[in-house]
Amino acid sequence: MSAPLTAPFAAPTLPTPLAEIRLVDPGAGPSGAALVRLCRTGDDAGAPADAPSGWVPSAGAVAALVPDEGAGRWLVGAGAGGAKDWRGAGAAAVRVASGRSEPGVLFGAGDEGPARLHVVPDDGVSPDWSALATGLLLGSHRFSVRSAQPAAAPVVTVEIPSDERPAVERALVLAGATAIARDLADSPSGAKSPAWFAEQALAALAAADGVGAVVRDEQWLAEQGFGGVLAVGGGSSRPPRFLELTWAPASATRHVVLVGKGITFDTGGISIKPNAGMADMRTDCSGGAAVVGALAAVAALDLPVRVTGLVPLAENHVSGSAYRPGDVVRHYDGRTTEVTNTDAEGRMVLADALGYAVATLAPDVVVDVATLTGAMKVALGVRTGGLFATTDDLAAALAEAGAATGEAWWRVPLAAGHDPDVDSQLADVRQAPPGPGGIVAALFLRRFVGDVPWAHLDIAGPARCDAPHEEVAKGATGFAARTLVEFCARRAT
Repeated sequence: MSAPLTAPFAAPTLPTPLAEIRLVDPGAGPSGAALVRLCRTGDDAGAPADAPSGWVPSAGAVAALVPDEGAGRWLVGAGAGGAKDWRGAGAAAVRVASGRSEPGVLFGAGDEGPARLHVVPDDGVSPDWSALATGLLLGSHRFSVRSAQPAAAPVVTVEIPSDERPAVERALVLAGATAIARDLADSPSGAKSPAWFAEQALAALAAADGVGAVVRDEQWLAEQGFGGVLAVGGGSSRPPRFLELTWAPASATRHVVLVGKGITFDTGGISIKPNAGMADMRTDCSGGAAVVGALAAVAALDLPVRVTGLVPLAENHVSGSAYRPGDVVRHYDGRTTEVTNTDAEGRMVLADALGYAVATLAPDVVVDVATLTGAMKVALGVRTGGLFATTDDLAAALAEAGAATGEAWWRVPLAAGHDPDVDSQLADVRQAPPGPGGIVAALFLRRFVGDVPWAHLDIAGPARCDAPHEEVAKGATGFAARTLVEFCARRAT
């Protein structure tokens, strides 16, 4: 008997190397490192005297100066100095030493070890230090599955006042959550089965002291009645999984449940997608990836709030065992769904997880996050997430958490006039009713949360990046991870 064939798919080496950020007192920077001076525009600040003629320090603009004893010298602009500008400046700063400043190019290392960069504000410039740190760390993130070994991560020394350090250290933890989410979402689906995602999530959380993790298999899912997850995953030779993460400090009095869509690849199933854009469906697990990254940061910050993360994992494939339009699926809570479009698979797996959360976890609030509808991408574009919530306070809390961490949200109504459209003549509900796609999808999910305060974050647009900007390179963005962490932090107070 011949040996089984080895799968040809390349798997990434995770985690992606990130810059080492060293915080030092003003005037205590290292000698011999490439120097980056941060500039901005405004009435009391502008291009320094040694800037090239005509150079304007707009956000992310880079100018090369004459090297000093072989060490590069650079100016990096921060525009008018808003948080977005400083994230862009940080990202540009960490990329400059290779001589290329386009987003995604990693600050390279020489033959003698990792590259060294020394970052200082120009005279009279006061950065938004947290935003700058976010840009520095995430600007160094460049996901790759190349055969060549990645360059050693750069060492970036930042001169910063001591009273700013706690906020910067916290910002770096949140940026680390984004990096974890990017890695998981961007990994190619040939390697990224539901089981592989779960294994990599556990590895990413290995250093998150206090986070409990359980991975459930298809047998458990069948025993418990997770019909939506099993139906979506039934067409693949790689069975589904259910990942449950728990952070439960003794001092916690509130319980937040985060639910993330974990579709490791989405063909659309029998309602198959067109070829254009299907390769991007490796990032259809971006919601689940954001939840994993958020749990890592919640533990690192030792937040005094109980947080449970649920990630239903499945691959939506085409085969003789795939679920069909016209099928009726029974979910965890007993509710039945008439399937009308197998490409609306995300809401099927989320329905199970939401029902499980409400029935077994006694949450104070549930937030789900998913690359759910193309309609939301059409409505809001690729830099703003759709926000649905059952209460004004919850909507405001999530929007404010996003604003504080550099992630934009726009509240979309749970339009009551479309709620009857979710009803089915054949089953309790129908999966893809007519009407505005993002809204009716949210209304479908609301049927599974009962009276528990609930919010739905549709990140179909901002979860992926085709045109790099600020700290975001092409590919998975890790969007929503920082919002979730900040939201949990504010629930603890």
